[in-house]
Amino acid sequence: MSPNSGRRPLQFLGSENPTPDPATALFHVIPVPFERSVSYGVGAARGPGAILEASEQLEVFDGIDVPLRHGIYTWPAVDCDGDTRTVLDRVQSACARTLAAAAIPVVLGGEHALTLAAVEAAAAAAELGVVQLDAHGDLRDHYHKDRYSHASVMRRCHELGVPIHSLGVRALAPDDREMRRAHPDRITFQDAVDLVPSSVGEVLLPAAFPDRVYLTIDLDGLDPSLISATGTPEPGGLGWYQTLSLIESLASRHRIVAFDVVELAPIDGRHADDFCAARLVYQVMGIIARRSAS
Repeated sequence: MSPNSGRRPLQFLGSENPTPDPATALFHVIPVPFERSVSYGVGAARGPGAILEASEQLEVFDGIDVPLRHGIYTWPAVDCDGDTRTVLDRVQSACARTLAAAAIPVVLGGEHALTLAAVEAAAAAAELGVVQLDAHGDLRDHYHKDRYSHASVMRRCHELGVPIHSLGVRALAPDDREMRRAHPDRITFQDAVDLVPSSVGEVLLPAAFPDRVYLTIDLDGLDPSLISATGTPEPGGLGWYQTLSLIESLASRHRIVAFDVVELAPIDGRHADDFCAARLVYQVMGIIARRSAS
């Protein structure tokens, strides 16, 4: 039996947003409790529910204004039964539906593999670039013989023909390094060693990087002092205000048309990680909404 059985369906900020309208909402939240290829810590399937639960405790004022006034609608969770490609097709359809409604998909994971489907949907509409905030390169051709592994998701995105710029990476596999060297014009990066010690808050994208951007946030990109409830936490990650500064910098020059927050693996009795993830989702909504209105 689901932990939410007998309760109303969870909505992002549902306590402040009792009657959301998908027709007028700028943000459509798409929960994807998908966990198939995680290789260390488990629990990512519970991530979307934990973020939605924690969002009930958020203040609607984000420090600048009230992103909620732009409308937030939460769809029922994507059905994650079936093989990986079947699930990804459902995610792609959900994101395509939202984009067709001129709204912004906000995908809550779940493991990082789901990002491929959301990028497929966004890339189908027009030229797209992907900005990846992550501790890992995720450019392996396969991991544990799985080409749809969370460790291969950026490789699959690269194969779609979209340029990728990563932020905060600090753990590279040989495949990651090889791909970077082989495709320096399509796979660019500002690693943690370039960002964290000097507190850099500006995203430096190639001049030809597309205006439309998909932002994928693997929560292990943040330092474990902020969020350690992920499958593979890595020391030396991005801090809170630095993360927000980087996203502000990105949004000031490019249009974020969709984003995801993935790889939260909730730990029972520890609410800080879930709340931090929910707060990050809301802060990114605020950044996007303010740029959309300007």
